[in-house]
This record gives sequence, C-alpha cells and structure tokens, in this order.
Amino acid sequence: MTIRAVAERLMKSYPQVDAGLVHSSVQTAYEELRYARVRAYLPVLMERRAQDLLPSDE
Repeated sequence: MTIRAVAERLMKSYPQVDAGLVHSSVQTAYEELRYARVRAYLPVLMERRAQDLLPSDE
C-alpha cells in the first residue's frame, strides 16, 4: 500500500474532511515513520497516525 492508497482510504472514511488535509496528514505520518526498521507494517501505522492528525467529529 502506498501513500496514495492510504490517503484514498482515509478520504473514503472521512468524506467531510478536506482532501488536502487528508493528504498532508498522511504525508506527515509518512515523514514521522519513514525511517522505521520494520517496514512491513508501515502502511497500517501511517494510516493510524494520519487518523490521529485528522479532526474528529466530536
């Protein structure tokens, strides 16, 4: 799964959030994790971190 795929999944999950904000959240998550030693879980970790950066509906 690439950065684009993570962003697309999040845009479907958060249709109310601006696409630019979703992309920047995913990019930030990638930048934070890009030097991780175990890369097998990088897409999942990126998605979870980007979700944390997105505004909640609460």
